[in-house]
Amino acid sequence: MNVRLGILLLMTGIAANAQTWDSLVDRFFDQGYYRFNPSQATYDGFHQYDGQLEDYSRPKVDEQVRILHQFEKEVENFPAAKLNPDQSADREIVLGKIRSTLLNLETIRYWETNPDLYSSTASTAVFNLMSRTFAPPEVRLKDAIERELAMPKQFEAARANLKNPPRIFTEVALEQLPGIISFFESDVPLAFSAVKDTALLDRFHRANQSVIDSLRGYRNFLKTDLLPRSHGDFRLGADSYRKKLLYDEMADLPLDRLLQVGYDDLRHNQQMLRDTAKKIDPSKTPQQILEDAGKDHPAPDKLLETFQNTLVGLRDFVRQHHIATVPSDVLPRVEETPPFMRALTFASMDTPGPYEKVATEAWFNVTLPEKSWTPRQVEEHMAAFNRGVIISTAIHEVFPGHYVQFLWIHNAPSKVRKLIGANSNVEGWAHYCEQMMIDEGYGGNNNLRLRLGQLQDALLRNARFIVGIEMHTGKMTFDQGVDFFVKEGMQTRTNGERETKRGTSDPIYLYYTLGKLEILKLREDYKKQRGSAFSLEEFHNRFLSQGTPPIKVIRKLMLGNDSPVL
Repeated sequence: MNVRLGILLLMTGIAANAQTWDSLVDRFFDQGYYRFNPSQATYDGFHQYDGQLEDYSRPKVDEQVRILHQFEKEVENFPAAKLNPDQSADREIVLGKIRSTLLNLETIRYWETNPDLYSSTASTAVFNLMSRTFAPPEVRLKDAIERELAMPKQFEAARANLKNPPRIFTEVALEQLPGIISFFESDVPLAFSAVKDTALLDRFHRANQSVIDSLRGYRNFLKTDLLPRSHGDFRLGADSYRKKLLYDEMADLPLDRLLQVGYDDLRHNQQMLRDTAKKIDPSKTPQQILEDAGKDHPAPDKLLETFQNTLVGLRDFVRQHHIATVPSDVLPRVEETPPFMRALTFASMDTPGPYEKVATEAWFNVTLPEKSWTPRQVEEHMAAFNRGVIISTAIHEVFPGHYVQFLWIHNAPSKVRKLIGANSNVEGWAHYCEQMMIDEGYGGNNNLRLRLGQLQDALLRNARFIVGIEMHTGKMTFDQGVDFFVKEGMQTRTNGERETKRGTSDPIYLYYTLGKLEILKLREDYKKQRGSAFSLEEFHNRFLSQGTPPIKVIRKLMLGNDSPVL
């Protein structure tokens, strides 16, 4: 009887602590996260924040820092030993999120150095309200107006905050601004064209015009005032780089060891590309084979249709070959990338947030050539959408990549696991899928051409891995980064410039290759542990069911140990 009573009391205590942990998690998201990131709340499916806008004024930044330090102490001091394994892992994930945000606010300080933060936040804040019909258009328009009314003050805060940004950051912001202005001039009014309330529309047009005027004024400020005095350094430095990797990805390898991992995989993929090219045509060099492949692409006006036509076949292959369970028959819609996102991205997946219950549409965004580009720029851009890369990209973004992972997110075991993700998981999974699908035989007789496209994408990610570390630790200049993408990553110069530009403000974009390698090692170790009971589909389903935390978390839960991730 005493033993039973003791067990009962123990279980009651654990349940009480779990309940307390859940309330702490709720308070963190409400008071420490969404309070300062209302546009993210809209995306995630929490619509009580829809009328609020991010506030980057200095007093608000200081307030956020103070509150996050309070939550850091509270989470750090929470008795993890009294929680179950999932909750104990969640505690580490929340701590990583808090410390990463504090690193950004206190040390990296993008609110002082990145002018694109302000203009892109404005476009994202309204896009998240107009892109999905989670409420009637009149309701969403009212919230859009409230957000727009706060935007002029946001640009005032930008003028006060921006000190000495890197020139490349100001140039990227200026490159993005024409698309952002066009977005507010054309796309936003069109999105709410079904609204018939004239008084509401009048309020909207006044607020929207004020935003357009503010954006034009901001563009002039960047061009005539900020750009001439943009002499800052975009590099994080080794210390901040290590911390960002640790907090975001739970990656704790020394940077020199990590760099060696990147170079080893680069050389491996370069050799595989040479071997594949030789099988395709032994009379040509790998570069000639790639150049020939780059010419085999659809016309720009057929690109979206070509992508759409690949999706059913990919989904059917995933199901028929027991790659992973696909929880829905609904296909995402292929659309052109929104104007304000085009400067730094080729393709992306726009899925609804994990708590969005009403508007569950998903879009696969593809960046088309700009009308202002020269024929050479158009051709170089389209070479990156050759038919092999199109398949690789569709695998990455849709089946069984990002889209399938989104469909699984609802099975994640906790609120933390649904809402806080690691890029080494999200992008690592999608990048892993590119190789895994070809390994499993997708493409049949055309497999060599698809393998070439997959390897070309792998080399792109290898170059990101190395350039990110080398640039941000001061061992590589921007121009050397561009050359590395061209020579070692076998990319066109146009794409090399875009990728290096991205790396200045996305410093740890090594997470594609990092995550893929971690998943491959986890799969091999899990296979050894399971022996003859191993199933690829069961492995993938177990992996996907955990949400998108750092792979170190999933590894421990699947293997039951703390063995190295790499």
